[in-house]
Amino acid sequence: MISVAEAKNIVQSQQVNWGTASIPLEKSMGEVLAEDIKADRDFPPFDRVTMDGIALSFDAFNAGEREFKIQEVQLAGVPATNLKGREFAIEIMTGAILSVGCDLIIRYEDLEFYEKGSEKWVKINLDEADRWKNVHRQGSDQEKGELLIAKGVVVTAAEVAIIATVGHHEVCVNKKPNVAIVSTGDELVDVEKEPLAHQIRKSNSVAIQSSLNQLKVPNKCFHLLDDKEELRNKINAILNDFDVVLLSGGVSKGKADYLPEILEELGVEKLFHKVAQRPGKPFWFGADKSGKQVFAFPGNPISTYMCFRIYFIPWLEHNLGRQVEVRTAVLKEDVIFKPDLGYFLQVRSEIGNNDLIEVYPETGNGSGDLANLAKSDAFLYLPPGEQLYKSGNSYEYYSFDISSLA
Repeated sequence: MISVAEAKNIVQSQQVNWGTASIPLEKSMGEVLAEDIKADRDFPPFDRVTMDGIALSFDAFNAGEREFKIQEVQLAGVPATNLKGREFAIEIMTGAILSVGCDLIIRYEDLEFYEKGSEKWVKINLDEADRWKNVHRQGSDQEKGELLIAKGVVVTAAEVAIIATVGHHEVCVNKKPNVAIVSTGDELVDVEKEPLAHQIRKSNSVAIQSSLNQLKVPNKCFHLLDDKEELRNKINAILNDFDVVLLSGGVSKGKADYLPEILEELGVEKLFHKVAQRPGKPFWFGADKSGKQVFAFPGNPISTYMCFRIYFIPWLEHNLGRQVEVRTAVLKEDVIFKPDLGYFLQVRSEIGNNDLIEVYPETGNGSGDLANLAKSDAFLYLPPGEQLYKSGNSYEYYSFDISSLA
């Protein structure tokens, strides 16, 4: 039996590259870029007006001229207008390309318009101004060819906007694995069925599938009975068709817990079996010669979900190129736990002073108490060796909410 730290290190040491995929830009949120994004032209691509007002010659203004004849109006989205002479000004709108011959924008708030005959004139009520005032100069942000976003960045709305600006309607991202979710056990029936007195509905596979769907990880569910021949044949086929296999049940010491034996028969090397932790002690992990990983979780609902959250999710994020950050939280009640095991305590979270996460124990009735998950929103990891875990101490914190990883 190995420690939690050793189990984490072994899992994380399994580095896999599932390749890349080109996907529509509008579906790229949360994905990890597999290509550098460079400027296809200067940013901004022209001298851009940043205020509604008038465009004019700075030299005319600097020479003391304050009244100008309005030549015309120039809107955003039309080609640049040519200034006829320094005695003219052009009414211009935010976002427009700067008129040729102009190098100063005066905003409407500093202007007075009036009519002289049939002509429109403007008076500037401003004593000083600098050349290029209210002009966003071409290339002042980025020049053509410069790196805008490096590969390895997780795409947010900001990155989508930048990628769209440079004309990519598709984007290359790190490909996610195709995952098989396999539940085992004669006692399990489908969610929509009415269980008999000796049966229960499937929940582990549904919870895992929902989480993977949230993360946009392709997946498929299977259910296998506790029959050696069926397990051997179907798991062998699943290993051939999927990148990762997540199993639930059949890894402990029960008479029908055949999975460790069958996996090794199929050439899946055991990297560990049994972790000094509660819940989830019987957790089995291995890989075959082609580099496909098998996570075999204990069948109790809390054990399955805890192992999935603590081991699989960080491993997936790491191999997709995301930074995995372990947060901490402050325990707000004393906890006594005497076994020499790492304890993943179910907790309820609140935000305390200085935005620190504060948590309260929700122990429930063991790893089969599925209903207690609804009272909790995270696991707090209490390392072995203390027995008394005091209120006010900080420990590793693993939220049930993985939406930020999506």
